[in-house]
Amino acid sequence: METPVSATELARKLGDYLARIRYRRESFVVERNGKAVARMIPADEVGGASMARAFSAWCGAAPADPAFAEDLDRIAASDRPPEDPWAS
Repeated sequence: METPVSATELARKLGDYLARIRYRRESFVVERNGKAVARMIPADEVGGASMARAFSAWCGAAPADPAFAEDLDRIAASDRPPEDPWAS
């Protein structure tokens, strides 16, 4: 069961809430102005890839393309407005 907690309360007592999550395996729904904005659960309950697997995938990825930065520079340069938009 997830317990609601206000963002203000969480900010004031973050350490306490992290301890409750870690040691008591509690879960919380963080609310701002009465609306849910985030969920805090124990890290090992997160579905999908773990951080270790994500880091391993990052390290095992293809080498960086040296031309990529040049491509970004060229795109950025072509996306500038003209100095005088009324000149033709």
